[in-house]
Amino acid sequence: MMQWQIGDVRISKVLEQQVALPAEGLIANVDAERMRQHASWLKPHFMTDDGEIELSIHALVVESAGKTIVVDTCMGNDRKLPMDLGPLDTAFLSELEKVVAREDVDFVMCTHLHFDHVGWNTMLVDGKWVPTFPNARYLFAREEYEHWTGEVKDDNIDLSIAVTPIVEAGLHDLVESNHSITKEVTLEPSPGHTPGHVSVRIQSGGEDAVITGDLVHHPVQLAEPTWGSHPDAQPERAVQTRRDFVSRYGDRSTLVIGTHFAGPTAGHIRIEGNSCRLVVPE
Repeated sequence: MMQWQIGDVRISKVLEQQVALPAEGLIANVDAERMRQHASWLKPHFMTDDGEIELSIHALVVESAGKTIVVDTCMGNDRKLPMDLGPLDTAFLSELEKVVAREDVDFVMCTHLHFDHVGWNTMLVDGKWVPTFPNARYLFAREEYEHWTGEVKDDNIDLSIAVTPIVEAGLHDLVESNHSITKEVTLEPSPGHTPGHVSVRIQSGGEDAVITGDLVHHPVQLAEPTWGSHPDAQPERAVQTRRDFVSRYGDRSTLVIGTHFAGPTAGHIRIEGNSCRLVVPE
């Protein structure tokens, strides 16, 4: 179980699965030569010896001010998924309950509503999709929720299984993109991947960290912010968000925790000329 301590806040990673895939399978407009130049710092954690990128799908449990927050809930079991990724049958819930019982979760925070961030919002019980965390308030950024409940369609969005049952149960709250969940945990707007996408900032005891969400899927996109992700709904806006993120957190003590970063999952952005790298703490 991978954990980080940020002041009084504890953050735990709960893995659903980790996969390796060709970079072009996820990242748009990859330059193969530039990718090879980054291999020296991407290996061994974020790139395989064969040059494929490592991608992790995990949730992050944030314990702050007496509250337990689950940030993003992966893909979930027993459901049809895009790109023939499912149905899955993972031990995610068993791993999660090593950190916290489902009934003891206070908040579920979805950085956005793509299928791989809302999956375990619900679970299949006797043929019905029911809230996995029955005592939690599920927080959705208002802009994100209102966008996807409009007329817009996207293959990565299916609210019927993982979001609508939460709304019907009366467990959801629509919050602003700078909402404070506790005095130590605050949302930070990071639009582009989706219109209402948010990241999660943790500040406690003079230390801070940020959970990226999908503003960046792989650390190489910090160094190459123009390399988008195929699911980016607003590609140009996403590029600017990545540039702003590196400018804001580069060469600072802020721990960057990647929602899809494999291996050690977290590191610090170090600026190098016109680019940067993610340096993993030893």
